[in-house]
Amino acid sequence: MTSDALLVKRAQRGDRNAVDALLRENYDIIRAVCHRIIINTSDAEDATQMALIAIVRALPSFDGRAKFSTWVYRIATNAALDELRRIKRRDIPNDDAQFENISVTDATHAVDAQMDVSAALAQVAEEFRVALVLRHIADLDYEEIAVILEVPVGTVRSRLSRGRAQLTALLGNQGESTHRQNNDIGGQP
Repeated sequence: MTSDALLVKRAQRGDRNAVDALLRENYDIIRAVCHRIIINTSDAEDATQMALIAIVRALPSFDGRAKFSTWVYRIATNAALDELRRIKRRDIPNDDAQFENISVTDATHAVDAQMDVSAALAQVAEEFRVALVLRHIADLDYEEIAVILEVPVGTVRSRLSRGRAQLTALLGNQGESTHRQNNDIGGQP
């Protein structure tokens, strides 16, 4: 039995230290997934917190049919998508202007490139952005993404292809070097 499986069993029996350990082990990837899907920092932090709460609440029903990490990614993705729906219902205008004039005068070229990728990613259609994040941030394979999004593997392939095309178009020629520097859309938010 893996260490995650042991922690899950202990957590399901009410061991608070095991719950804490599971959340700490998975926090960074949950946060990264939420930040890349939502883009706006405060909304992404809200989604991250909601995902953590959902994991704790749903832990007793985790049955082990999927890998624990896949289950966590599904919850994080759903929390981020729920937050996006809440954002869309708000009466405040979407502040896309924050991405139009990104300029960091003293930052290195790598930081500028990462910001360009983040800005471009924010403009990619939501269904494609989610697939890109799960593939390149969470490093999931197509089958795992299909399970999380509850779509066929062919749909995952299509969304990734279309998302990459949108991202490349948004980044223009710079997308080629940014792609290599940032391992597609990788990196921490």
